[in-house]
Amino acid sequence: MSVYPQPGSSESSIEIKERYGHWIGGRWTDPVKGEYFDNPTPVTGQVFTSVARGTAEDIDAALDAAHKAAPAWGKTSAADRARVLLKIADRMEEHLEDIAVIETWDNGKAIRETLNADIPLAIDHFRYFAGCLRAQEGGISQIDETTVAYHFHEPLGVVGQIIPWNFPILMAVWKLAPALAAGNAVVLKPAEQTPWSILKLVELIGDLIPEGVVNVVNGFGVEAGKPLASSPRIAKIAFTGETTTGRLIMQYASQNIIPVTLELGGKSPNIFFEDVAQTKDAFYDKALEGFAMFALNQGEICTCPSRALVQRSIYDGFVADGVKRVEAIVQANPLDTDTMMGAQASNDQFEKIMSYLAIGREEGAKVLTGGDKAELEGDLAGGFYIRPTIFEGRNDMRIFQEEIFGPVVALTSFEDDVEALATANDTLYGLGAGVWTRHMHRAYTMGRAIQAGRVWTNCYHQYPAHAAFGGYKQSGIGRENHKMMLDHYQQTKNLLVSYSPDKLGFF
Repeated sequence: MSVYPQPGSSESSIEIKERYGHWIGGRWTDPVKGEYFDNPTPVTGQVFTSVARGTAEDIDAALDAAHKAAPAWGKTSAADRARVLLKIADRMEEHLEDIAVIETWDNGKAIRETLNADIPLAIDHFRYFAGCLRAQEGGISQIDETTVAYHFHEPLGVVGQIIPWNFPILMAVWKLAPALAAGNAVVLKPAEQTPWSILKLVELIGDLIPEGVVNVVNGFGVEAGKPLASSPRIAKIAFTGETTTGRLIMQYASQNIIPVTLELGGKSPNIFFEDVAQTKDAFYDKALEGFAMFALNQGEICTCPSRALVQRSIYDGFVADGVKRVEAIVQANPLDTDTMMGAQASNDQFEKIMSYLAIGREEGAKVLTGGDKAELEGDLAGGFYIRPTIFEGRNDMRIFQEEIFGPVVALTSFEDDVEALATANDTLYGLGAGVWTRHMHRAYTMGRAIQAGRVWTNCYHQYPAHAAFGGYKQSGIGRENHKMMLDHYQQTKNLLVSYSPDKLGFF
């Protein structure tokens, strides 16, 4: 067990300034209107710093800097751009523990996740896209003996990116790495709930990036996010967040006819077939862990396996074992490496989840475990902690159909493959799904038939680079985590060249 000291304390090497501005043109910049907002840590519920409250004027200043930097960065060789990404990855790796503590303090998640997943994945993402960039090639099409079509990849120019609060650094990197690799300059807006960790990351790596190539403007959605997404001065907008806001982002983008990538909500089914329990071996133990995965990151994941479907023939035994596994989840100080689940990211989210716990009961769902806030002691008593909760009910209930975004799973049963598939697909969303079975034919046919962009098979919550991630239906547009993301941040220039000295003969 290791317990990291709280940032800003005398035992910690992590500095906390009284306030933080925007990062524009390679330097810290005060907000044009001079306003700041409080940033509390979910760990204790206490405010620990304040952050610049950006407006349209700050967005314009950032766009000025980005447009100034974009031409030179776009013409920088692939080797040199890749080298910058690799240097960023190396710098982050050197400071991995500090970055992990910073992310935990700002977001509330358990330090074991930031140490072993969030930050290592972010580091690898920069390295992955550095490699993708070096391997990327254009195309040549021989139309006929004297006519050739050349295809070149060109950056879009200046792009906007809006980052969610559930994985502040990792989600930022999912967008930054391909955008920078593709040769774009970026204006990025962090979530107002978790701006600090991104600002600390920029503080760490800002000197490695040419001035104006990455700009960070903090603030609220209407005041800073809307001016960015609706600006005619960006060539693309990328957004991760809830589906309702995603619709607004699409409306803003449509006004300027620019492309969008949207990673939106989910209500992912996690399906456990009877053969999982044919023997109580390592695979069965793995499946029980998969059942408990709804508690990872406090359930604040768009792909949270928030609907568990268990075949009736094994229902009683598997669910009993699943409840035991969930009740063994350790909730304590998020800075303790033995803690398995931390705090919800904000008081607003805490209250939203609590309201759904009440809704579930009102609908007649049965609480198998959890169902209330978690009471912690000392300075943690003011934090935003909720016990992992298992509801038993029907798929037509609100807790099965609406995204709660918390450590809550809605559990039901099914008779056969046909009913499992119908229930799995009975949702507005299609971001993720899980299939657990020892039969590979079933794994393949179910995986292909489920309407989701990613179907984990005998695993869950893995997010490696080089595996495409994105949604069907109302879960979004586009894909991340894969080299195809370069295409989202580039446009194709075609040079159609005739090498013939002869005219066509029409005129």
